[in-house]
Amino acid sequence: MGGDSQTAAPTRAEVLSWLSLKGADREALYRRADAVRRERKGDEVFIRGIIEFSNVCANDCLYCGIRRSNGKVRRYRLPADEILGVARQMTGWRQTTVVLQSGEAPSAAGDRELGEVIRRIKAETGLAVTVSVGNRPREVYARWRECGMDRYLLRFETSDPALFARLHPDCTLDERLRCLRDLRDLGVQAGGGFMIGVPGETRETLADNLLLCRELELDMVGIGPFIPHPDTPLGAEPNAYADDPDMFFVALAALRLVHPRAHIPATTAFDAVFPGTGRNLALKRGANVFMPNNTPGERRGDYLLYPNKPCVDENAGQCAACVVMRLRSLGRTIGEGPGHAEG
Repeated sequence: MGGDSQTAAPTRAEVLSWLSLKGADREALYRRADAVRRERKGDEVFIRGIIEFSNVCANDCLYCGIRRSNGKVRRYRLPADEILGVARQMTGWRQTTVVLQSGEAPSAAGDRELGEVIRRIKAETGLAVTVSVGNRPREVYARWRECGMDRYLLRFETSDPALFARLHPDCTLDERLRCLRDLRDLGVQAGGGFMIGVPGETRETLADNLLLCRELELDMVGIGPFIPHPDTPLGAEPNAYADDPDMFFVALAALRLVHPRAHIPATTAFDAVFPGTGRNLALKRGANVFMPNNTPGERRGDYLLYPNKPCVDENAGQCAACVVMRLRSLGRTIGEGPGHAEG
């Protein structure tokens, strides 16, 4: 892992100019991003299946549907054997990474149990393992690394410390960035990212978000539109780009140009805003990873970070088959092997 020495970092002014493009100039930006994606990543798309193993969360982020204060959520935690059962099926679905995702609910017992789940997945399946469960002390990350964790996904959501503090009453941006740096120091492939268009964001903030991804040398960057959840304090707040939703793709294309070596997923939220086509368009505009939902069907409706989440009424096998069909329709090949970050 390391910096991208083959391309010079764009200036903030350059990034802002990309974010201001309209019409045919936007289409040219998309084509440029797709060309860079093809040059750096080829036509392979790595499929990384997500298991949302718990929606218990100790935090009260203002935008999140599973926030601690949302009393309408039916809380759950999948037992280890159920998680392992899903993971064992994934190789048959041509998925090479399992993403273990949950709300942020740190506890000594829960963290030890997760370590054992990671160890069992590595021993029984050979899958690469990504974990996404929020802020933890360095020693917890080190223990999970020893158990076999390959990657960690921790979105910083915004580069603006004041905006971060307003959105996340339970932690600071500095704490979040400290966690990302700890992970990199430990040799874990670090993923991050942010919401596009959170209330209070400006074009300048968005440009800084993009540049921070490169500054942090993130191995994977997941971004997607802010979608207001009705049962949260921001439920009535529109996206900052509600009148220009194509800005979500402009940000994605700009990300590919800012940070060419990163793995960039076509996140589910694109399909929520552009039903049936959003993730396809993302893959044509810079993305190279697809992350289907492998959460057991009876629990999918309980893990709604935002409303209108796609695929809630499907099971994991149906989602897996749909992904393969989508990728083939786009002329993309399915990545083999773990799909680790570039050196």
